Amino acid sequence: MRSEDLEPLPLAYRLALSYAPRGARDATLTLMLLDLRLADILRRHGEPLIAQMKLAWWRDRLGEDPGGWPKGEPLLERLRNWPGDVTGLAAMTDGWERLVSEDLNAPAIVAHAAGRAAGWKTLATALGHDDAAQDAASAGREWVLGDLARHLDDGEERQRVKSMAGEPNGSGALPRALRPLAVLRGLSRRALGRGDHELLSGAGAMALALRIGMIGR
Repeated sequence: MRSEDLEPLPLAYRLALSYAPRGARDATLTLMLLDLRLADILRRHGEPLIAQMKLAWWRDRLGEDPGGWPKGEPLLERLRNWPGDVTGLAAMTDGWERLVSEDLNAPAIVAHAAGRAAGWKTLATALGHDDAAQDAASAGREWVLGDLARHLDDGEERQRVKSMAGEPNGSGALPRALRPLAVLRGLSRRALGRGDHELLSGAGAMALALRIGMIGR
């Protein structure tokens, strides 16, 4: 893993990634970079049609044989080394597309969370933890809802997402290979409880990340 590969990651992501076992680190980084790329599409393109077209491009690439992928796209080059079937990652584009609509209603929130969480479920399978795939999806859903809530300015929408993020999801302990997700979920719970917009707000955040990173909870 090159240091420049980490540059797009926010500090909280870098911290979480540091607790991934060596064999899981590259795939976890690739998942994080893909999620950030899809988020950036929505941030950069205010016109819904353009955002949908770009998301569709990624959906098509992730749904086809990597042998047919165009050359020269660094993230696609990383995805060529994905340790499993990349088609499960295509659901992430569907999740992000649900935010293109101006109406952030409950079905859109649920679909957004499920789509992004599918990436973590796919990662669990790719790393050989089929038995933890559903727990990864549940933990991913909780993390995504917290992440979405922190980025919303609208008070009503933010409260709607926060209330859904606080619902029990039944996710159990995650294997060590998914320790970064456990860290992100824990930081998200803390941020939501405190009303913080940043995951690493306050000295307690680093202590919490250290504890979860070391023992998983």
